[in-house]
Amino acid sequence: MNIGETAKASGVSAKMIRHYESIGLIGEAQRTDAGYRVYGPQDVQVLQFIHRSRELGFSLEQIKTLLALWQDKHRASKDVRAMARQHIAELDKKISDMQSMKRTLEKLSGACHGDDRPDCPILDDLSLG
Repeated sequence: MNIGETAKASGVSAKMIRHYESIGLIGEAQRTDAGYRVYGPQDVQVLQFIHRSRELGFSLEQIKTLLALWQDKHRASKDVRAMARQHIAELDKKISDMQSMKRTLEKLSGACHGDDRPDCPILDDLSLG
């Protein structure tokens, strides 16, 4: 398959496929005599794995580790579970931080008159640094 077909089959854009190759997340693609990249079913499967991992919010570094675990048939599932639980804790922290930001913005926007006057508690709070 060419890169366009591979992108369509995997859900990963051609640009991201080239990027993943350039950073070593995936191996270098085979090339035709004309220099075009050629991919097989296993490449598509790896790209689908990466795509799904990105959808779940894993970082590229975490995905590199997950790929290594996935490809190691002698891995311990406890290692994968530990990564997933660590990621859950990170997501919980981000959710908490975002909820706090939302509450603050709700409070500030509620205090703002939203009229033609120049005073604005939102800008006042932002200027506090």
